Amino acid sequence: MEMHERLKLLRENANLKQKDMADILQTTQQYYSEYETGKRKLPCEHIKRVCLHFHVSANYLLDLPTDLADPRKR
Repeated sequence: MEMHERLKLLRENANLKQKDMADILQTTQQYYSEYETGKRKLPCEHIKRVCLHFHVSANYLLDLPTDLADPRKR
């Protein structure tokens, strides 16, 4: 599943409208809609806000393995 699909899934599972998400990300509904359709890439700051709002890791949102090493622990 791609990031834009996960983004839509998170929003729908929280019963939020695209306008609600746009407000959370401090952007317009039109921009947000393009994030969900994959027409526009999510900026890093928006990825961070989505993760904090939904309490998910960036690894989940970006579809990265969850067992990646933390370089601070090497």
